[in-house]
Amino acid sequence: MQHAKPTLTQVSAALTHEVEVVNELGERYLLSIPSERALTVYVDKRELITLMTLGARPEWLVTGYLLNQRLVAGVEDIASVTVDWEVGAAAVKTRGGIVDLAQKTARRVVTTGCGQGSVFGDMMDGVDQLALPDTRITQSELYSIVNAIRLQQSVYKSAGSVHGCALFRGEEMLLFVEDVGRHNAIDTIAGWMALNDQHSAGKVLYTTGRLTSEMVIKAAQMGIAIVVSRSGMTQMGHAVAQKLGLCAIGRATNRRFLCFSGAEHLLLQPELAASPVRVAA
Repeated sequence: MQHAKPTLTQVSAALTHEVEVVNELGERYLLSIPSERALTVYVDKRELITLMTLGARPEWLVTGYLLNQRLVAGVEDIASVTVDWEVGAAAVKTRGGIVDLAQKTARRVVTTGCGQGSVFGDMMDGVDQLALPDTRITQSELYSIVNAIRLQQSVYKSAGSVHGCALFRGEEMLLFVEDVGRHNAIDTIAGWMALNDQHSAGKVLYTTGRLTSEMVIKAAQMGIAIVVSRSGMTQMGHAVAQKLGLCAIGRATNRRFLCFSGAEHLLLQPELAASPVRVAA
């Protein structure tokens, strides 16, 4: 049975902004920096939270945020997401309201994400009930993912100061998202997956940021069993990954990586570590 999809606006904003800078030699020139704008989310006319974002895909971001916070069970619970950048607001209309919204949002946790992500306390509950698919990744596929990210055109390359997340199926990149915080980028991917009926089996999530408990829990709630990062991992993120059996791979650059947990998902090919790095056009 096909579930009803929400009606979405399409109001992406400029991702960079030019400013004048002065360098150590006294030279003045224009430099591109990432845009950052506040987006206040209203659910059924009630203010929920203000997200700081680049604004590339705000409707996907809001949808994924509601899903990852477990405020809605699925996209079929959302009737519409309307974003208006003139007032910096996203108005969400649900089909039947959110039961106990005040109770669910009463306890807020400020996370370690760049841009100070925040999650509601209930998100931390029920982790033990999450079941992940038996997804596997070969060392060769891991190297291809790292190389694909290296070649990806991005705001980071032109302006810096942002984080990126990408969704892969094998060596194929399905989606690449950047935002001021990695928590926004992963929520945007969650929204895209739900809106496009993308199943989690066989998918791998890549992030440029460190693997915190928030990132691990959100990945697990999306049903993703393998997460790769070019950065490291926190103690709480490691504890949650171990409990879930999630494969967390960090420090993934060139031919180097560290598998912090869930090594049974990784099919090692150590002979590849000594081979030259493949350079694609």
